[in-house]
Amino acid sequence: MIKSNPTELLEAPKSRRNLPYTLSIEEVEILIETIDVSSPEGTRNKAIVETMYGCGLRVSELTTLQVSNIYADVGFIRVIGKGNKERLIPIGSSALKYIEIYKENIRVHVLPQKNQEDILFLNRRGGKLSRVMIFYIIKELTAKAGIAKNVHPHTLRHSFATHLVEGGADLRAVQEMLGHESITTTEIYTHLDREFLRETIHRFHPRYQK
Repeated sequence: MIKSNPTELLEAPKSRRNLPYTLSIEEVEILIETIDVSSPEGTRNKAIVETMYGCGLRVSELTTLQVSNIYADVGFIRVIGKGNKERLIPIGSSALKYIEIYKENIRVHVLPQKNQEDILFLNRRGGKLSRVMIFYIIKELTAKAGIAKNVHPHTLRHSFATHLVEGGADLRAVQEMLGHESITTTEIYTHLDREFLRETIHRFHPRYQK
């Protein structure tokens, strides 16, 4: 038996972090415009996509979002995130508009199941939507919109964060809205698309302006 640890000064290998797949602002708009609001499910799904992208919600946060936690008068929603931690997130007028349309025209005709009375987004049987159902909704919309990307519900959260950071939003504010415990997790969204980088270097680097 040796008394010292020969690996004490060795650094652990850094785990590789892949950049998340995102949609462009135009692709998000196409995705939302693809939704057919002539059906009850379409009206609900429009409110779902607007809320997910507008607030950067995780799927679990969306499916457990409660009617009583939507503060439309001040433009905030309260969500329960990882570790049962609550946070307040600003919500835009577009998401609030479609939530209100869904509540007044669709949800009011659905009888909620026991203990689901305060859940915002319900299925036809009055139950809480499952993660798998949200996945299928997004996959179906992506195919219908003709977007050739591997889009899943978390892609809307990634797009929310990326578009904020690219627009110049403070990283700490984005961290707070996403509910990240560490700023390091949020820093992955500081990546910018190649076209933006190319335009920037052409505009500002002296050797590229000639």
